[in-house]
Amino acid sequence: MAGDDGLPSLGRVKLTDLIPSEGLPSDSYKLSVSTLSQSFAQYSAAVIQFPAADAALLRSSLDSARLYFQQREAYPSADMIHTNDSREWCKTSGYYADPQLWQETYDYRPGLTPIEPSNAMELPPGGLPDIFGLLGKAARGILDAMSYCLNLRSSPFTEILDNVPLRSREVSSSVLSVCCHARPSFHGAQHHNLTTQDDGQLMMFHDHDHQVDKSLISVVKSDKAGLHVRDFHGRWFLVDGDLGPQEAVVYPGLALYQATAGYVNPALHRTEIYNIPGNMYGRCSLVFKLMPKSMTCLSCSEMRAAGHGVEAQFQIPVPVDDFMQRSHPTDQLFNRNTFQSFSFPTAQDGPWINEMLVQDL
Repeated sequence: MAGDDGLPSLGRVKLTDLIPSEGLPSDSYKLSVSTLSQSFAQYSAAVIQFPAADAALLRSSLDSARLYFQQREAYPSADMIHTNDSREWCKTSGYYADPQLWQETYDYRPGLTPIEPSNAMELPPGGLPDIFGLLGKAARGILDAMSYCLNLRSSPFTEILDNVPLRSREVSSSVLSVCCHARPSFHGAQHHNLTTQDDGQLMMFHDHDHQVDKSLISVVKSDKAGLHVRDFHGRWFLVDGDLGPQEAVVYPGLALYQATAGYVNPALHRTEIYNIPGNMYGRCSLVFKLMPKSMTCLSCSEMRAAGHGVEAQFQIPVPVDDFMQRSHPTDQLFNRNTFQSFSFPTAQDGPWINEMLVQDL
């Protein structure tokens, strides 16, 4: 799928190698950042590897998600069924279902306590605060790595991100969505499209199968393969088919596209819901979305300060709340060149000594 001068497959990066340190960047840091950014450029996604000790938390959180959805009713009440409402983007919390997507979701948003329609407090899946912290820290590390790649100053997006930790009475803009696709006992509308892969295999996707997150960075860990992302050449490919227990998929969203003046394309993704092996519980996922705060603006001032060209459509700062409520036609998002131009050293070239250059479009 990649070109001769690119990565031969989806980039894999150890999260520990993306931790910055004082002074000059290490060779492992620079190589990891370049692998991450090249993977974003070619495939709109990458795989991150958590420390081995975090595998147990990821596994137990997915186990808890399966049990949570299995005990839900087959026919949710009408007030729990709704499609995505952009006006409520920073207020979602608790359980809701979208029959058109054959998907159920429990949103965990620190600072909000979900209440059932009966006014009873809802019992959530287990371990949500811990997994929120783990994936949130990873997403911020990925964001900082992309800032380094673009030659921006350290932590340039701090002003639009939530405080760490949240202050008194603050509600998180970022959200952890615990999702279940195609639970057999959940009776959704089940409107699907059949798609033929290059190898002739038939797969099924829901009718609204092209999705783009409005996040800065999204981190996804699933219990079964099925997440497909469109690469730079317009081809769909499976990104979570061979993940290890401590690995997750990461991809950029629309907010990062806007904040970087279009230099980082968002991932166009869809979820396979047909022929899931052993489909007793559906396909469960943990999806962390690193979101900008609603009362801030997405501005490209950092990009201009770093010497990047900023096109007219990105010149005026956009209030985050307005940006989240707009529609963003995907056919207008993927007509730019990628921002990376890296040369990967071979083994005989010795240590990586050249600084990475970001070329203006």
